[in-house]
Amino acid sequence: MATKIRLRRMGAKKQPFYRIVVADARSPRDGRFIEEIGYYDPNTTPATIKIDEEKALKWLRNGAKPSDTARSLLQKQGILAKFAETRK
Repeated sequence: MATKIRLRRMGAKKQPFYRIVVADARSPRDGRFIEEIGYYDPNTTPATIKIDEEKALKWLRNGAKPSDTARSLLQKQGILAKFAETRK
């Protein structure tokens, strides 16, 4: 089963916020997911990013591939750097 770490759009029209979830790659964007690991709110200044580091690292170790946007958020939080360190 190919798992992905990606954003799930929530919120009202023109007021999006996103939950960062781990989902099967075949499931739809806002459909079924395995676990929620954080959220991202671009409407605040500065944008709010909250990611559970332990869960994110666990899923990365299990082979979950982050989407481009999720990868940049993980990078901003320093989670990808920690993941790279543990792999060495």
